[in-house]
Amino acid sequence: MSRQEDLRPLQRTKRTWVVTIIDVQEEDKGPFPKYAGQLFNNKSFNTSVKYLISGPGVDESPEVGLFSIADDANGHVYVHRTIDREKTPTFQIRFDIVYRKTGEPLDRPLFFKIKVKDINDNAPEFPKEEYSITIRENHSKGKYEPVFQVTALDKDEDGTVNSQVSYFLSMQMSHPDGIPFDIDSTTGSILLSGCLDYKTANSFKLLIKASDHGTPQLSSTATVNVAVEDANNHLPVFTSDNYQLQISAGREHPAVLRLQVEDEDSPNTPAWRAKYRVTKGNEKEQFAIETDPDTNEGILSIIEPLSYEDDSEMRLVISVANEEPFFMCKNGTVMISSLESTSTTVNIKVLQSQGAPVFHPPILIVQKEDSMKPGKVFRRYPATYPDDVYELAHDPDGWLSVDENSGVLTVAKEFDQESPYVNNSLYTIIVHAIDHGISPQTGTGTILLYLSDHNDHMPTLVAPSLDVCDKKEGTRLIIKAKSAPVHSHSGPFTFELAEDSEDVKHNWTLGRNFGESVELLMLRSLPQGSYLVPVIIQDRQGFSTRQNQHVRLCFCPDGHACKDSLLPQAAVRLGGGAIAIILTAFLLLLEVFFDNQENSQITSETYLNSWLGWEKVRTVYYTEVKKGR
Repeated sequence: MSRQEDLRPLQRTKRTWVVTIIDVQEEDKGPFPKYAGQLFNNKSFNTSVKYLISGPGVDESPEVGLFSIADDANGHVYVHRTIDREKTPTFQIRFDIVYRKTGEPLDRPLFFKIKVKDINDNAPEFPKEEYSITIRENHSKGKYEPVFQVTALDKDEDGTVNSQVSYFLSMQMSHPDGIPFDIDSTTGSILLSGCLDYKTANSFKLLIKASDHGTPQLSSTATVNVAVEDANNHLPVFTSDNYQLQISAGREHPAVLRLQVEDEDSPNTPAWRAKYRVTKGNEKEQFAIETDPDTNEGILSIIEPLSYEDDSEMRLVISVANEEPFFMCKNGTVMISSLESTSTTVNIKVLQSQGAPVFHPPILIVQKEDSMKPGKVFRRYPATYPDDVYELAHDPDGWLSVDENSGVLTVAKEFDQESPYVNNSLYTIIVHAIDHGISPQTGTGTILLYLSDHNDHMPTLVAPSLDVCDKKEGTRLIIKAKSAPVHSHSGPFTFELAEDSEDVKHNWTLGRNFGESVELLMLRSLPQGSYLVPVIIQDRQGFSTRQNQHVRLCFCPDGHACKDSLLPQAAVRLGGGAIAIILTAFLLLLEVFFDNQENSQITSETYLNSWLGWEKVRTVYYTEVKKGR
């Protein structure tokens, strides 16, 4: 009979095997061999039999030679050495009964599981001896928000007191305010029993003990190092509850006042960093306040000039809060408080004073343009007052000249990229405006001229080309500008017509400025065609660029949309010079062609020259069209 057949379930028959309790306990010290139990088969009456034992623990691993039948006639089972239950908790033993003389089976074999009795010989064990965790000072107490959880495993038999673990918590060092932690004795979850205070204690060393319920009771310990991270339980407080300022009217004042606060939370954390806000007195948006990232001070600036006539005295209320919400501890419970800020007042007296001339913007940023040729207008760069006298204070290579009365800057010589005064494609020009006071005061404006591509910093037209149905004198068009990609929201913009074209000034002028757009007014009735209107756009950061606004005046049959002709509309605007050039080229071309024809010399070369002549005519034509002539 095969071993697989032996393992098949037995049919329910009258029980013939009788087994007393086979008692085997782990870690038994003997003496060995030691009687463990007896088995008996009812068919052995009046028969000479022999009991046999085999399987794991007998002649198979694990634990070969652990069990035997010392008295094979009576079925007495013996154990021969100490057993470790945690290594092998059970043994599946086979018992056979055979005729002693023939060795033939007398009955079916019996498969019996010997279970090793557990004793409490293992203490609960933590995976690590030491843990380190960080928790926020504003962590809430209670079982629903555990700080951490530890788990100890006991190798003794599951479901017995030997493996049942309970957890206990103590402090390795005493704390004056007691221990703000607790532990769930069943799960090992560490909980807060009250509020933490970073200033009082920013770290704890918790000793966790895990004990089983066996006899004798065994235990082990682990350490949990707790670092407390500071949170916002201290409001920033101004060092003064009132500030006094005297400000000259009519000009901007950057960083006019620095406000200091004290905060007991940890420096350079969200609980300490301050956020300032002008809560009253800034209805006209003349003031701005920002935080100095190094000192945490509030920097108050006047971004729009104050008026002595409108408000000779002003009062601001400035509040300060932290980046992180404020919390407080009430009856041992963390609560987010609605009290988030403190405030101070700034009393401002506006003085009636002209002061030094001020350029707007103080730094003008311009990129080199193709139109910047000697004799052409570079930019208008006026200061505050119309009667100022202008001079160039710094233009080391003499690229510009300035009109001392108007402040208009004109190109004096070609811009040279190789000039020793050009640094990283940047040439710096400084302009002075001097007033006519008893004690003349000087204002300074700086021009940064970039000789390389700087277009991604410049504002641009939203629609460089406009199609307009044929209109008469006084027609109002809207030109819109947009911020550069790297300077979003850099408006509002200022607009002006470039002053280097007489035709433009005779035909067009700018009207009302709406911040993001401006009116373009037609000064006289113009024939249908394409017109180029150069416009200088400047954003509030000082970036200034020349943009060409193309305007096409056309016939609209339906009054709304231009009807395109076979020839470009701009053809009707070709000047006499352009027409003369085209006619001359055309006549010369005909002369060459017919001379060759008369001489019977019409060759492939003649046709090639004719074609090249036509290409020249076409090039002249489209060049003039682009110029809008």
